[in-house]
Amino acid sequence: MTTDIDTPASNNTTNNNTTKLSVMLEALIFAAEKPLTPKQLRSHIQEQTGRGFTLKAIKDELAALVTTYQNRGIQLAMVAGGYRFQTNTEVKPLIQSIQKEKTSKISPAMMETLAVIAYKQPITRAEIEEIRGVAVSSYIIKTLTERAWVKTDGYKEVPGRPALYVTTPEFLAYFGLNSLTQLPELMPISQADHASHAVEASLLEHES
Repeated sequence: MTTDIDTPASNNTTNNNTTKLSVMLEALIFAAEKPLTPKQLRSHIQEQTGRGFTLKAIKDELAALVTTYQNRGIQLAMVAGGYRFQTNTEVKPLIQSIQKEKTSKISPAMMETLAVIAYKQPITRAEIEEIRGVAVSSYIIKTLTERAWVKTDGYKEVPGRPALYVTTPEFLAYFGLNSLTQLPELMPISQADHASHAVEASLLEHES
């Protein structure tokens, strides 16, 4: 059973045995390519340093760090079930020009398709096409899948059993969402051909 008290590492000759928990958490989260959960952070610290902390201790320290970074240009945020550092949303206009090259690679058609999947999932390709009013190219589906923003999640029990598409934790992380419940609520849509524009606009509000 782990406790808040450190347990010495038998083969550790570094200074990790005296490093503050907050320092280790900051370093791990900063270096990680994806958001890290409290369990992942605890496991990595214990494996690499031999020091054991309760999950409560990890969560309490993370909560304190969130508060510490709250009013800074860089914030610690819970995204896709884990923690990561990201820029403060208040300075988004300031950094948009720097991110222009990155976001320009996402075509309007691709963003529109992704938005429909995000709000209407699980959804088939034919249903996406019905909402968008145009055919969805295989290239768009392939690209969204390769980016790991979209995946298949079973098949619809209708003739032909078409694949059902859903978003992924990577999608949440990219758009700075902790869960799908954080997507903006859609306004009532009276016509299907207006739906894609509504969902795309709502999703773009959260792009980071």
